[in-house]
Amino acid sequence: MLSTQYRKRLEFICERIVNRHPVQLSDMIWAEKLAKANRSASEILRRARRRAANPDMVEGSLDDFMNQMDLGDPDPSNHKTGFGSADEIIDWFRQDKPDDWRQRD
Repeated sequence: MLSTQYRKRLEFICERIVNRHPVQLSDMIWAEKLAKANRSASEILRRARRRAANPDMVEGSLDDFMNQMDLGDPDPSNHKTGFGSADEIIDWFRQDKPDDWRQRD
């Protein structure tokens, strides 16, 4: 669980990300470290990145649903648009777990 002070600082950073205002490097490093250590912080940061990547997101749209459910990768350059072979499909479904996959909040 995030403390109120941490949550407010993270929300401030995320609001700057969404509005495409500059964010200091030290703040981004802090937010990334917090997101690695805390699942709630990670979710807040991913949602902000999705909103920044898709500023025309309409409430009730599929993109809004994906954002609210915290599904998918927030970086559009990582999105898959098609497969060239069966091996690419297998690789896509294979889940590489990060180092902290056993972490619980």
